[in-house]
Amino acid sequence: MSIGEYFERNIDVEQRLFSIRVIGMFNGYFISISEDKQHRIGSLNVSLPGSIGVNTAKVIPSKYDSVFLNMISERVAALTNGICITSLYTKNSLNLKTMKIIMEIIIDAVSEQNGST
Repeated sequence: MSIGEYFERNIDVEQRLFSIRVIGMFNGYFISISEDKQHRIGSLNVSLPGSIGVNTAKVIPSKYDSVFLNMISERVAALTNGICITSLYTKNSLNLKTMKIIMEIIIDAVSEQNGST
């Protein structure tokens, strides 16, 4: 996957369908996680790597799973040393198994794009 292209994957975890998109830019990533077949903008975080660590701004606060959203955004920003904008739309809160699967898919896609597989 090269810069500007995107990775998309649909997964079914415990009878819940999720659509994951990872769009690579020259200076960062846009990541969209939506429950159901249609992509929707949900809660939104922006993370930037800084000299001391990663700074995160909550643009649209999360009703569910704000820690998970922070974790994805901050991890990708730190891993790539770039901006990460992450959107999460879910109908209900996520369980640990679902969070692990989604995180693994995103980190694999980002690592593959950066050539650090």
